Amino acid sequence: MKHAVYGIVQDQSTAERVVDGLRSAGFTGNDISVLFPDKGGTKDFAHEKSTKAPEGATTGGVAGMGIGAALGWLAGIGSLAIPGVGPFIAAGPIMAALGGAAVGGATGGLVGALVGLGIP
Repeated sequence: MKHAVYGIVQDQSTAERVVDGLRSAGFTGNDISVLFPDKGGTKDFAHEKSTKAPEGATTGGVAGMGIGAALGWLAGIGSLAIPGVGPFIAAGPIMAALGGAAVGGATGGLVGALVGLGIP
């Protein structure tokens, strides 16, 4: 017949005396288990200490700026192909590229931050 003994003690020295008493009562070392609290890290248990949101926002922002600028520039170049009006709107491709970079950077930064937080 198996026996089980449970107890709660205040400190380690009391636990050592209880274990010594159990051994003298005939319990073997394989029959005794002692649990001690981990007071150093219990408040950090199951908490993620950092995310990849800053890295994701940076990567997404840079990629979005590049893609947005390229698409904006290509759209602006298309307006230069109009005969007779092209020279008047020569600043269009530059402004389109800057606008595309701004929109692409903001969108890419937001998407990258969400992915960095773990949202697919």
